[in-house]
Amino acid sequence: MCFESALFSQKAFVIAANQSTFAHAFERRSVSSGSFIIENQVEVDTLSYKTKSFRKEDVNRDWYVVDAAEHNLGRMCTRIAEVLRGKHRPEYTPHVDCGDHVIVLNADKVRMTGNKIDQKEYLRYSGYPGGQKKATAREMLAKKPEFIVENAVRGMLPKSKLGRAMFRKLHVYTGTEHPHQAQQPKPLNV
Repeated sequence: MCFESALFSQKAFVIAANQSTFAHAFERRSVSSGSFIIENQVEVDTLSYKTKSFRKEDVNRDWYVVDAAEHNLGRMCTRIAEVLRGKHRPEYTPHVDCGDHVIVLNADKVRMTGNKIDQKEYLRYSGYPGGQKKATAREMLAKKPEFIVENAVRGMLPKSKLGRAMFRKLHVYTGTEHPHQAQQPKPLNV
């Protein structure tokens, strides 16, 4: 039995389909069909568990609502980022925006543990010398409470065109009212 080493690779013992004994078999890779052809011409299907890659046309988006008054900032935002990316779905595909819309209510009542409310600082820079400004989390909650949730979630999403598309599905509001009743949002389990 002389076979070319480029076409054939020796496999461990293979049980023949119609025999109860072990048969020493050789296999040849067939790239086009995705199957192996064994010495006695028994075809074995190796693509029985083919991974399906989701396309943007196949995505059905759901709407979820979260009440921020009940949750800590970081723990809530990690769950929101997971839903925005679509990682909670079994058909998650990294290069496709397959996440759902998330509505966050009561952003002004979000909780922070420890002394983060006074010690956490948000920096911004105008681009001019001496133009760096900072504000604590307490000051940001008084001025722009939506920013705190948006900033935390944005930091947990990919820094790319895809991440910006995911971020557009986040809707943050300070009160308990929102204009998305027609979408019939479901409560998100955080």
